[in-house]
Amino acid sequence: MRVSPATTQRVAVGFMWALAAMTFAVLVFILAFILAHGLPHVTWTFLTESPSSMGREGGIFPMILGTLLVAGLAVLVAAPIGVATAVYLTEYTREGRLTAVIRFGADCLAGVPSIIFGLFGFVFFAITLRMGLSVLSGSLTLALMVLPTIIRTSEEAIRAVPYAYREVSFGLGSTRWQTVIHVVLRSAVPGISTGIVLSLGRSISETAAVMLTAGSALRLPRSLFDSSRTLALHFYILAREGISMPNAYATASVLIIAILVLNLLSYWLMRRFVAKVGR
Repeated sequence: MRVSPATTQRVAVGFMWALAAMTFAVLVFILAFILAHGLPHVTWTFLTESPSSMGREGGIFPMILGTLLVAGLAVLVAAPIGVATAVYLTEYTREGRLTAVIRFGADCLAGVPSIIFGLFGFVFFAITLRMGLSVLSGSLTLALMVLPTIIRTSEEAIRAVPYAYREVSFGLGSTRWQTVIHVVLRSAVPGISTGIVLSLGRSISETAAVMLTAGSALRLPRSLFDSSRTLALHFYILAREGISMPNAYATASVLIIAILVLNLLSYWLMRRFVAKVGR
């Protein structure tokens, strides 16, 4: 018996909806499980005090500051380089061997395990350049790790800008640089911002590369050359060594909430920017 195309369509759509619902249910279950075990232990004291007894007691304030320093500096270094590379590939070169090599290198870097980046950062930044296990070493390592993501997302966002925008700008007498700055990048900001937010989220949640480059000191970092422990690394150490599972769940809850707030804020800002440009 032949199945009608309409029936096949309904079955396929229903199957995809089922898979999407299953994925969403797994995500909700994981988040609910961690938050249910961690939120009761998240207090103001936990957020503002330094840890004691190797993290068994006290709070996570040095880890919050270390996470902001390491991840923030990594994105500040990688974002301008990544966006500039994407602009060069899309606006200032023709398709050829050079662009193919750059894209191939970016794709290869995106697939390299984070532990390899950590080993490279340890050998090059910490030892060869004598930066030691520090915030700066960790930030530069994470910048290299998230750079391919920023390049590829920015490139796709710039390519999505209609070429008619460029033609109108050129017709009004604008130079290529003025067109890129005031027309192309302005229209591609939502897509570029998405890549930067994804990179920031990956930097915040990274453990292996940070452990080998930024170290795992529990004290408050006072300069970029001090060692520091991030929230993700703190959670990993507490859970792996069984130091304090309540504090581990609480740290994970803070990390999850921070990433959720970051993503919601970025989407809100992007929607406001798109609405402003649309006017």
